[in-house]
Parts: sequence; structure tokens; C-alpha cells
Amino acid sequence: MLDHNVPAVVLKLDRNVFHHGGLGVIRSLGRAGVEVYAVCEDPLTPAARSRYLRGRFGWLPDADQPYRVLSALARIAERIGRRAVLIPTDDAGAILLAEHGPVLRRWFSFPMQPPDLPRRLAGKASLAALGRELGLPTVDSVETDDPVVAREFAERVGYPVVAKLAAPWRDTGGLRSTTIVRDARALTAAYAAGVPLLLQEYLPGSDWFFHGYCDADSVCRPAFTGRKHRSYPPHAGLTSLGECVPDPVLSGEMAALLSRLGYRGILDCDLRRDARDGRFRLLDFNPRIGAQFRLFRTADGVDVARAAHLDLTGRPVPDSAPVAGRRFLVENYDTAAALGYLRRGELDVRTWLRSLRGIDETAWFAADDLAPFGLMCLRTAWRAAHRPIGRRRRSTPARPGPGTARARSARSVEIEAVGGTV
Repeated sequence: MLDHNVPAVVLKLDRNVFHHGGLGVIRSLGRAGVEVYAVCEDPLTPAARSRYLRGRFGWLPDADQPYRVLSALARIAERIGRRAVLIPTDDAGAILLAEHGPVLRRWFSFPMQPPDLPRRLAGKASLAALGRELGLPTVDSVETDDPVVAREFAERVGYPVVAKLAAPWRDTGGLRSTTIVRDARALTAAYAAGVPLLLQEYLPGSDWFFHGYCDADSVCRPAFTGRKHRSYPPHAGLTSLGECVPDPVLSGEMAALLSRLGYRGILDCDLRRDARDGRFRLLDFNPRIGAQFRLFRTADGVDVARAAHLDLTGRPVPDSAPVAGRRFLVENYDTAAALGYLRRGELDVRTWLRSLRGIDETAWFAADDLAPFGLMCLRTAWRAAHRPIGRRRRSTPARPGPGTARARSARSVEIEAVGGTV
């Protein structure tokens, strides 16, 4: 089905070694016979040891230096020696390709986005403004770096409120991109770092997501909807347990929005179904592949990574139905998530264990590709052993573990062949 003559490159700019989305791309395309290369900050990054990876590029890019990133990508393309499909796994990569990508088109295939669109969608305040501009059901919000304004907003809408980094793709020293703030003391602590935040009212209701791929005409195919059953941190973080739940209403609303935006490429959106009126409200729009994308596939075995490769190599994307009821678990995060839900009284041990039955796919463990799971376990244990007792650390970018290389300049990209000569 896929063109085996066209390789793929996974572009990762963030520094979280436990990012499982890139591993999902490597496995999905690799199992389909595509040669996959990846940017890896460290040879002991779990994804770097996948058997489906053809080559590793040892490099820790700096998203704040786009021209160095572009220069290094050009050298990577020259080393591969063939045109490749380029798939970013984070907002910074998607923004870079939209704003600076034309110079890379001689080597790489990727969707041609309106240059300013990914930044507007990924930015929390700009997304809220865009939603109001388009007349979408929105969440009451304010962007401010003033604690007084923040306190006035929280008192008006009532606690808890949701605090989000205004530009989550930027390095903010490990701050979580999303935090639920439950009282005035926590709000003061949230502003202690001096980083601008977007505050939103906290909506009662269920968490949903939408994943899809849009072609050059902004037609979304495939399109997937699902429920986020658990997240880490609870109710304010990445999916640790999700289920594919087709919802024609949500699919129709999102398809219409994507057409209005002129959006092209892979997307991952978080929504909440407001318990007060039953309407879906868009909370986050990630203009790139989502970490949990392997939750979704069609009856023909097409996920959004495969859809992108098919479309960008001139092949038709099959129009088939999603596999309803498919469930996806992120092992390392779900254990931590379950503890959080247990502390909140929203889960008990028996219910948690029962929820682990019938999982269709896990983020790390795969019988045909064991090394990433083993490395994830080892690095998780190393972090736990070196964590000061009683100290709570934030869960976003993972700090260097054993074997982690220091940040490398984009002028010195190390290329290592895994399954053959690069």
C-alpha cells in the first residue's frame, strides 16, 4: 500500500526522552515496509533503539535557532540521498516547517500550510482569539502575566481554573504546559515563574479528542474521535488511557472547521463536551501528530502517519471506517495517572486493574520490538532512584539520564546507521 521507495524522517525538537509519539511513527511506517530515520537527542532514548528504525541522527536541536535546524536537516537529507517524507512530532517542528519550510522542499515532502496558521493554532491565547473570531463555542479565558488580573479572573469564574503556558513549544524550564489551579495560593505559585499564562474556566464534562489528516484541499481523511479516560496529570495532561469512540457530530464540526481554516496535514485536538449544554468546546489544537495517534486506525490499517505518507507520495488514502472500541495505554504515565485519580477518590485499585484488560495497543511494549520498552523501564527506574526523597518534580521534559548527550550544535550532526548504510 505504501511507497517503499520513499523513506520517512521523524523530526523531534523537544527534549522529552519519553515522547512515545515518535516511536509510534517509527513502528507504524516501519511495519509497513517504509525506511524510517529519526532525530534522537541521545542514543539511549527508548525510540532510538526500535528495530524498525533505519538510521538515527544524534542531535539535540534548538528550536530557537531555526536556520541551524534547517541547515542540519538539509545535511541529513543529503546523507539519506533520496526525497523523504518529513513528520514533526511537536508544535515547534510544525511551526518551523510552516514558517521556514519552503527551503526544504527540494529534499522533503510535507504539507504546505499557511505560514502563520500552526503558530496561531498552537498558541493558547491565539487559539482562543481565533475561536471567538470564527464563532466557535469557546471557553471563558484571559491571557496575562499580571497576578492581580489573574486573581480577578479566577474570582469571577470561580475555582478551579486551568492555567496553560501561552507558548507551550518554548523552553520554560520544565513547567507543565497545563495545570489545574484549585485555589488562590496555587494561583500565586503558578505565576511565581514569571511566565505569561492563559487562564481558562474549568468546564465540567468529558474529555474527547480528534485526530485526522487533511490533504491539499483541506479534506480530512481519515478522521477519528475518541474519549480520554485517564490523563497525566489527572484532567489536565496527556492521554494515558484512551478509546476510539466514533462521534459523527464531532467529526462533522471538525471537518467544517478544518475546511474554513484551510488546514493541511496531521492534527491532534483536545475537546471537552460541556456537561451544561452538551456542546463540544475546543481546548487545544496541536498542528502535528499526537503522541497517542496509534489509538486510531481504520479497518484498512491506516492511521494518520500512514495517511500522510500515502498522500504525500501521490497515493490514495482509503476511505474506510475507524475501528471503534480500540483502546490505547501509555504504561509509564498511566501508573502515575492512576495514583492521582486514587488520591482524588475517583478510582480504586480494582477498577484500575479491570480497565487494563482488553488493551489493543500500548505505547511502549510490543512483542516484535522489545528494546524501547526495556529502555523506558530502565530510564524510569534511574530517574526514580535519583529523585530526591519527598521532592515532587514536574512531569514534562525529562532530565538527562544515563548516556544522555549534552546539547549538540546543529553544525555537528552525528549520523548512525541502524539497519544498513546511511
